[in-house]
Amino acid sequence: MTIAAPGRAPDTAPAPGPTLALACAAPLLALVNYTVPAATLPQMVRDLGSGPTGPAWLLNGISLGLAAALLVTGDAADAYGRRRVYLAGLWTLAATAVAAALATGTGMFVAARVAQGAASAAVLTAGLGVLGHAFPGGPGRLRATGRYGAMIGLGIAVGPLLSGVLATAVSWRAAHWVVAAASAALALTAAGRLPESRAATRRPPDVPGALLLASGLAALVTAVTEGRAGWDRPVVAVAFAAAALLLGFFVAVERRRRLPLLDLGLFRHPLFVVSTGGALVVGTVVVGLMSFLPAALQLSRGLTPLGGAVLLAGWSGVSFLTALQARRLPLTGGGGLALGLLLSAAGTLAMLGAAAHAPGPGWRPGWSSPGRAAA
Repeated sequence: MTIAAPGRAPDTAPAPGPTLALACAAPLLALVNYTVPAATLPQMVRDLGSGPTGPAWLLNGISLGLAAALLVTGDAADAYGRRRVYLAGLWTLAATAVAAALATGTGMFVAARVAQGAASAAVLTAGLGVLGHAFPGGPGRLRATGRYGAMIGLGIAVGPLLSGVLATAVSWRAAHWVVAAASAALALTAAGRLPESRAATRRPPDVPGALLLASGLAALVTAVTEGRAGWDRPVVAVAFAAAALLLGFFVAVERRRRLPLLDLGLFRHPLFVVSTGGALVVGTVVVGLMSFLPAALQLSRGLTPLGGAVLLAGWSGVSFLTALQARRLPLTGGGGLALGLLLSAAGTLAMLGAAAHAPGPGWRPGWSSPGRAAA
């Protein structure tokens, strides 16, 4: 990442300490918010009166917004200012957390979570860009990125614990009020302490690419989410077909642009393919399973919301500690990635026994009407 564009004054010189803290707050807050429903899903389903596919959307609505906006917000942060996008994401996250806390039905809550996904994408991409600007290379960047990654594990641990404690003491809605307050407080702090930075070369926005990518990923997430209630349903087939069509058009458009939103040439580099593929596998298999497991065990084994949160904290706590110490391992980047994937595979296989007792597709038992018991 470059510091300043040619022909213009350099951006504000960053203060490494406050900048690192604010940049690392981005994944912590985003992942706390992402995992807040994991421990309280049965209670939310009863309160909001969700139908057969409602529980899956209560969990996955934020994934739709995040997937659709991640690359677009990163491009906007480079072009228009990382602090600007970071602050916009935080204020949007605060407003949508209030909407989630006040939701009276599944549709309102899911709409708020989709918007939260887009806001989280802005905070994550801008925060990582700020980190790259403040630590351009060397051991300092290695330590900073390790701490940034550790905040992902910490956020996954804190989110369910926070919602589990507050759901037991007050209501599942209380955690969303806490997220709103934390987002606003962080925005006020960052407004005075975070330096502005941009990419050295400002390229024109790729509007067709952004629209095709966002809509294609939205269709793909919709297909996977609706598939939880049955993969042979027409809506699933239509969503998968729309995703394939839109993403195919995206590739065709990007190949013809001089400055594309996504440089498709990156996929010719094996290390890029393996690293992004590893992130996809971990996100799909590990994070996906761990988001579902606490609620499933509440239904099948009678766990409390706090008990489900403690289960999730065991995994994410190890992730937090590993990210902090990974730079000390005598491994290359490829070796570390291979070891991480093997450990993920072993851990996921060990959890298959618990997952075997989960409710059936769509999580229908006891969840289809607000007046029924959750177990």
